[in-house]
Amino acid sequence: MKKSIVLFSAGADSTTALYWALDRYDKVFALTFDYGQRNRIELDMARKMAKKLNVPQKILRVDLRQIGGSSLTDNKLSLPQFERIEEIEAALPSTYVPFRNGIFLALAAAWAETEGVKEIVCGFNVIDAPNYPDTRNQFVRAMQEAINQGTKASLSPEKIQIIAPFLNMKKSEIIKEGLALGADYSFAISCYSGEEIPCQKCSSCILRKKAWEEVGLQDPLILRLEEEGKI
Repeated sequence: MKKSIVLFSAGADSTTALYWALDRYDKVFALTFDYGQRNRIELDMARKMAKKLNVPQKILRVDLRQIGGSSLTDNKLSLPQFERIEEIEAALPSTYVPFRNGIFLALAAAWAETEGVKEIVCGFNVIDAPNYPDTRNQFVRAMQEAINQGTKASLSPEKIQIIAPFLNMKKSEIIKEGLALGADYSFAISCYSGEEIPCQKCSSCILRKKAWEEVGLQDPLILRLEEEGKI
């Protein structure tokens, strides 16, 4: 039986990754992290989506607020807001959580080891998130090497793989991939603000809006919120 673990935050990219894995593996596990994030609504949405798809989900708690250094984990730091995509600076953003994806992959590898899973799927991409150092191909390959050196995989011909199928795709291309797989984005939360209704000002909201405009469809999340009378 071919099995995989998907890093699942309920964002658009990880939602696509979950559907992508369901199309390719016999058994899929969703791994979600409660890391003290400001946007805690994503935890509720991740639970709903995992339940809807009948995917076994594990929520690991690791409080990165203790480390700080990010506006996603420290409410004293204000979230950057923008009017246009051109305003997003080409620098390390305050929403970067120090080594978050490295921590997540390390924990995913530990869980994969106990479950006998050899493939960890993640929705990392760099084209629409070029300023995050922990989504790049070099980082993914380095983490894979470290995991295979530091787990029992080092004693076995079977190695753990980190699968990042969307690494060099635009967000609109990732969404199109998901739509072709029947992905439901109506519960996919991207906004950093922590509310179900998108703020439309943070970089994540702006990039998501651009992606749906490129796809040529209205964002299913917005459609659902309108139908429910929330906006």
